[in-house]
Amino acid sequence: MSYDVIALDIDGTLTNSKKEITKRTRNALIEAQKRGKKVILASGRHNSAMQRYADELQLAKYGGYIMSFNGGRIINAYDNTVLFEAYFPREYLNQVCDCVSGDDITVITYENNTIVLNDKFNEYSQIEVDIIGLPYKIVNKFIDYVSFDINKILLTGEPSLIDRYKRIIEEKYKGVLDVFKSCPFFLELMPYGINKGFGLSFLAKHAGFNREHIIACGDSFNDISMIKYAGLGVCMENGEEEVKSIADVIAGSSENDGIADIVDKYML
Repeated sequence: MSYDVIALDIDGTLTNSKKEITKRTRNALIEAQKRGKKVILASGRHNSAMQRYADELQLAKYGGYIMSFNGGRIINAYDNTVLFEAYFPREYLNQVCDCVSGDDITVITYENNTIVLNDKFNEYSQIEVDIIGLPYKIVNKFIDYVSFDINKILLTGEPSLIDRYKRIIEEKYKGVLDVFKSCPFFLELMPYGINKGFGLSFLAKHAGFNREHIIACGDSFNDISMIKYAGLGVCMENGEEEVKSIADVIAGSSENDGIADIVDKYML
């Protein structure tokens, strides 16, 4: 089987613990693009926080794609055209905020290139701020402040609390919101049906990709939908056990050029 497209989660997949793409992985992905293959970056991150990696991999030059907010915004890297965008249903924002108000849970969203947080800033929201690398703003009246369209909500807190609210919100908003963890202390809330798997299916139709010729690589729960969708689903060695259980292939870890191994074997 020849694979022509590779979709890559960023944290824990494309990048190592230093949030860097290693030289070998970068070179392998650029070589694949030189041979006409396409690269898609697929992350829960804001697209601005993905741009440095798109630049490193020369996605604009080779016509790759940026899928941010877990598929909530899809951009053609060649000219920065927004191909698709979905918005969080406004009517549920108040309800979700009220639901978690009694616990130490930070509610986070994004206004243009600024991270917006409620007034329960905790150590886990600091991790999000550090990962994204954008300016942030803590607001006391979060619901009143967020009067603009948003793509997703992120809840951060102790893993046990995140597990608890995952169960509560999944049950309460079944068929209305998509709810999944991107790591043990991050809970992603998306418009229903919007996930990385949806993003890949959209791009397959838009760009004429054959689903069977797509590789999708990830390590965490929010990668499951695209790993299931792709012709070849890959989980990293450092990935969650649940994700490994549904993958076709287990790659080496993100610390040891697992992505370069996949590219070498299946694309070059």
